[in-house]
Amino acid sequence: MNGAFILLNPTAGRGKGRGLERPLAEQARRMGWDVVVRVTHRAGEEVELAAEARIAGWPVVVAVGGDGTVHGTVNGLLADGPTAVTLAHVPVGTGNDYARTLGLRPAPVPENLERVLSGQRHLFDVGRTINEYFVNGMGVGFDAEVVRQTLRMSGLTGFPLYLAAVLRTFGAFAPPDLEVAALEHRERGRMMMCNVSIGFTQGGGFRLAPGASPADGLLDVCLIRRVNLPKFLRYLPRVVRGTHVTLPEVTLFRTSRMTLTGLSDPLAVQLDGELRYPEDNTIEVEILPRQLHVLCVG
Repeated sequence: MNGAFILLNPTAGRGKGRGLERPLAEQARRMGWDVVVRVTHRAGEEVELAAEARIAGWPVVVAVGGDGTVHGTVNGLLADGPTAVTLAHVPVGTGNDYARTLGLRPAPVPENLERVLSGQRHLFDVGRTINEYFVNGMGVGFDAEVVRQTLRMSGLTGFPLYLAAVLRTFGAFAPPDLEVAALEHRERGRMMMCNVSIGFTQGGGFRLAPGASPADGLLDVCLIRRVNLPKFLRYLPRVVRGTHVTLPEVTLFRTSRMTLTGLSDPLAVQLDGELRYPEDNTIEVEILPRQLHVLCVG
């Protein structure tokens, strides 16, 4: 019999995770899985529960929630280095970007649980910076400020939430003075953002690095230099479609390691949509190839 530790965040997706304990357990047991469901009650508890599941020997840990739930779960699984435990994910979050990378589509929770538990195992890359892992992406500048704005907004979820936060952010946003240094590219100046992708999309569907792959051993970096509001609004649909890569204000490159330095203000960093404020104004970002066992659909 297969065994799965289901980690449920009831507050994910503005409360979409509430009341899912029984449907999740029943669906897994119908499929012949030995299962336990644990519910988080505070921010960050998914890290502790995932570490507990790893130590207890559960072969599969299912993160039910959003990208932040996945982020915490992975940091618990990898707390002591690489592990044979396999990550599965059922999306009920706000952006659900990592779900796209795993091949999941919007569907009822029991259906997605069945699909992912029937999926294929793969080895995916993870990123690391400021002593923390990330699996989908990270960024400094505009995208970190957008994340901060989403935490202040209510009544919206998914892509509409992030689009509204993007428009709200632009009015008062001051592009930070950054230095980006990698073997493949070096640049300094005022930038809208420096975004790093492992997964396919960020911000609920923006294709900032349309060539990103979660298993190529590389970070896909997107630099967007300062632009004015009319041009920004004109470019926005292209960022959604991933056709912005030829714009003169945009540079994309791939690397395995890079350094980011805030030359003026303290850095604010988003990791899989989770905000962090590092003590140092210089951070190292690296890729760890094929470190994470995942279940993918399709």
